[in-house]
Amino acid sequence: MEKIDDHLKASHSVSAGAAPTEKWEEVSTGIRTAETMLRLAPVGLCVAALVIMLKDSQSNEYGEVSYSNLSAFRYLVHANGICAGYSLLSAAIAAMPGSSSTMPRVWTFFCLDQILTYVVLAAGAVSTEVLYLAYKGDDAITWSDACSSFGSFCHKATASVIITFVVVCFYVVLSLISSYKLFTRFDPPAIVDSNKNVEVAVFGS
Repeated sequence: MEKIDDHLKASHSVSAGAAPTEKWEEVSTGIRTAETMLRLAPVGLCVAALVIMLKDSQSNEYGEVSYSNLSAFRYLVHANGICAGYSLLSAAIAAMPGSSSTMPRVWTFFCLDQILTYVVLAAGAVSTEVLYLAYKGDDAITWSDACSSFGSFCHKATASVIITFVVVCFYVVLSLISSYKLFTRFDPPAIVDSNKNVEVAVFGS
């Protein structure tokens, strides 16, 4: 009778331990799928912003203007191109089972997500400043607005900048996800106190 009870207890403990594992695997799969979709979404947006800006030029009786005349718009094109390539590559890696389970890969995603967020944000910010001057001008230096003469050029540039800021929103979310995965799955590095020969966490009190 005691053997039967022991066997039931053992089987119950095994099943209880397996349930959280299966549940964690389901959650991990769901997070991986969501992260993959979030990384794929900016690819199309970046390409759209890039193509719109590349085709942004206008000529009329007042002259000719193109995105290539403005360094801010050229930077926006390059930033969106880099972002599209990174988004596609990172989505492919994130879709692989166990791809983000190692410390180096988690740290790589964390660092690159942060960098891309600021790169794309800077591209949108400087382009917004240029567009503001194009729409409003600057009376202090007698710089008249350009969009009254080149309306089509300004409208296309505005659309490209808006799409770029949507990409920024996606990368803010991705940065939060990569930060969460890094700081919740791994303990802080430990240092050894040479006097007491005791390991102490770096972030410990």
